[in-house]
Amino acid sequence: MNAYAQAQRAYAPAAAPTRTARSAEYEVIARISHRLKKAIKSDDFPSLAEALYENNKLWTALAIDALDDNNLLPEDLRARIVYLADFTRVHTQKVLRKTDSAIPLLEINALILGGLKQEGEKT
Repeated sequence: MNAYAQAQRAYAPAAAPTRTARSAEYEVIARISHRLKKAIKSDDFPSLAEALYENNKLWTALAIDALDDNNLLPEDLRARIVYLADFTRVHTQKVLRKTDSAIPLLEINALILGGLKQEGEKT
């Protein structure tokens, strides 16, 4: 391979765009939200239970991250994330007992997605 071909190859666009932590968070939340929405619309309880499990895992991970002393988010935002994680856990149990709707969980995720998208547009 000659120098021209090596330079062209080195400076060619990457095969996949570089992902930021924010875009990765957005993608995970969007994927789980899509599963929740699909299960709610189809009235498929087993699929809903799986989506709720994934959503609960997501919010548990977000809360653990927010509670980390090295987390750079503002303290009030970290507290709100922990509160939402707790709300999600409690509300998920109500949905699984069929005493409440999963729609509030979907709405919370949608608000978070909106915030992540808005923050991504500022940078």
